[in-house]
Amino acid sequence: MDLDRKLAILADAAKYDASCASSGTTKRNARSLGGIGSTTGTGICHSYTPDGRCVSLLKILLTNFCIYDCLYCINRASSNAPRARFTPEEVVQLTLDFYRRNYIEGLFLSSGIIRNPDYTMEQVIQVARALRIEHKFRGYIHLKTIPEAAPALIEEAGRWADRISINIELPTPAALQALAPEKNFENTELAMDGIKSRIEQAKTERKESRKAPAFAPAGQSTQMIVGATDASDATILRQASSLYSRQKLRRVYYSAFSPIPDASSKLPLQAPPLVREHRLYQADWLVRFYGFAAHELTTETAPNLDLTIDPKLAWALRYRQLFPVDLNKAPRHLLLRVPGLGTKSVERILQIRRWHQLRLEDLVRLHLPLKKLLPFVTAADSNSQTRRLERDDLAPSLVVRSKQLDLFAQESSIVTGQL
Repeated sequence: MDLDRKLAILADAAKYDASCASSGTTKRNARSLGGIGSTTGTGICHSYTPDGRCVSLLKILLTNFCIYDCLYCINRASSNAPRARFTPEEVVQLTLDFYRRNYIEGLFLSSGIIRNPDYTMEQVIQVARALRIEHKFRGYIHLKTIPEAAPALIEEAGRWADRISINIELPTPAALQALAPEKNFENTELAMDGIKSRIEQAKTERKESRKAPAFAPAGQSTQMIVGATDASDATILRQASSLYSRQKLRRVYYSAFSPIPDASSKLPLQAPPLVREHRLYQADWLVRFYGFAAHELTTETAPNLDLTIDPKLAWALRYRQLFPVDLNKAPRHLLLRVPGLGTKSVERILQIRRWHQLRLEDLVRLHLPLKKLLPFVTAADSNSQTRRLERDDLAPSLVVRSKQLDLFAQESSIVTGQL
């Protein structure tokens, strides 16, 4: 099989893994360190996935052959998908060629399990080691690791990669056992725990000596599939919040389940709306940066996020008694819960009110979304919009449709055959 055909198959097979992003790593560049590549700078040609995510990495599998038979995976052992396999040398050359053409800023490399986990990890590590040692590649590298691989191999992967990840795949042990019996939820958590400990150890060593080797400086991430089981958004968010707390993950990625050919009867026939994935990312952001607890964003009677409005607005409408908030007196944690205020906007408000009382005209100067914001706040001058909080039909008037959400809706309609 020629290289172009391999690339077509293995790049397409990698699109289902969302757990890659080039944020959070240390700054390196060829000018100061020698070699080629960098983790920052311009000249990157971005590509976009159908649901709007921006990808600037060469994102491929080493191979889509796999000895596992995970029912939700297009590359499962029983799948009839066309198969291909790169050699480590081919992946190295592709990465260098794409980088020199300014198509990418780095490499995301995963693989199906061939022979056994250790052999597969050795092949993946060979690529990263060759790029770093032989070609002095300073660009971003993200390696997908395998929980069942020997700890020494995961240790070496962290030496060469900026970020490493292990996909937890599904939010509960029972779901994983039902759809991926070769995988073990506990093994995945133990591997994550080992990576977390090694990252913390490397940070301590680097404080003592700048010559100490780094270990996955951009941390670790994981992915959960949404819609392959009946797990609610509440269950997914609780698991994600737990992982952030216990494993110190940099990111949990959410990937909407995509129906696959010759699927098991245990899987749903249709994909979930892509906007559900988008709402989970919004809720995830609220947990990580806005001080929300995962359990606050859903209720016992409504365990799934509202697809028509964003999670912060949905929360505010459930707790209207807390509003309106006085922009000149409210503490930071309460300002962060106001619909229409982001973290940067809150910091600007806190700075401005040290010098003078905020008025409605100041909100205009800050370019804030007044349509959403005004019913929930008061300022130094009168704001008649706060009376709207009493209306039962308030929610529709606050929704601002974005082009991204329209694309999500259109894509979901295509998947379900409605267009």
